[in-house]
Amino acid sequence: MFILRNIRRDEAEQYWPLRLEALKNHPEAFGASFEMSIQLPMSEVQERIHTEPDDYILGAYTEEGILAGTMGFKREHGIKLRHKGYIWGVYVSPSYRGCGLASRLLREVLDRGRDLEGIEQINLSVVTTNQSARRLYEHYGFEVYGIELKALVVQGKGYDEAHMTYFYAERLNLGDEQVETGGDI
Repeated sequence: MFILRNIRRDEAEQYWPLRLEALKNHPEAFGASFEMSIQLPMSEVQERIHTEPDDYILGAYTEEGILAGTMGFKREHGIKLRHKGYIWGVYVSPSYRGCGLASRLLREVLDRGRDLEGIEQINLSVVTTNQSARRLYEHYGFEVYGIELKALVVQGKGYDEAHMTYFYAERLNLGDEQVETGGDI
């Protein structure tokens, strides 16, 4: 049994060790580095935690209050980008893997996105060597729209990332009003 809810700023000291664990144990999976992140003061960590409907870190807590997994969501800024959001910082502690927790986190983020006015798609990136994560995203309807070669370099080794997107089909305006591409420079 897990309780899914936003991580609050006053829980930074519980959240940050799990984030550092993710960065240390899976450096190829995150753009942030353990080496730089461990230097952040707790006040800055707290400032990075938001609980807005379109900017949050979803936490999965055990009944005992242990933080077992996380998934961040943030809506893009700018008038031309606000139809998109992105998922970041996905991690489930090893002792809680295999019980569908990542699936529950993803389903919750997708459900919340459906409630956000104007959101048409959610993007994410996943290192191509993480086949289980990619299968999970594909199961929920994410599609690869590109592969970035050597998106991350860790200890001299390049890791490719699959850029994936999920469309809220009911919100896409693909009828006669579709905007044409190209035009005058």
